[in-house]
Amino acid sequence: MAEHKHGSMDITVQEETFNGFITMVTRGAIAVVIFLVFLALIN
Repeated sequence: MAEHKHGSMDITVQEETFNGFITMVTRGAIAVVIFLVFLALIN
């Protein structure tokens, strides 16, 4: 069994994926809010 050293794994790809996910969720939430405000103004 290999020795595991805490904090030695390269996680740059996971960090980039997480940052991309957070960015898309934020943009999606903003788009939904803008769409709902637009619908409220039209009605």
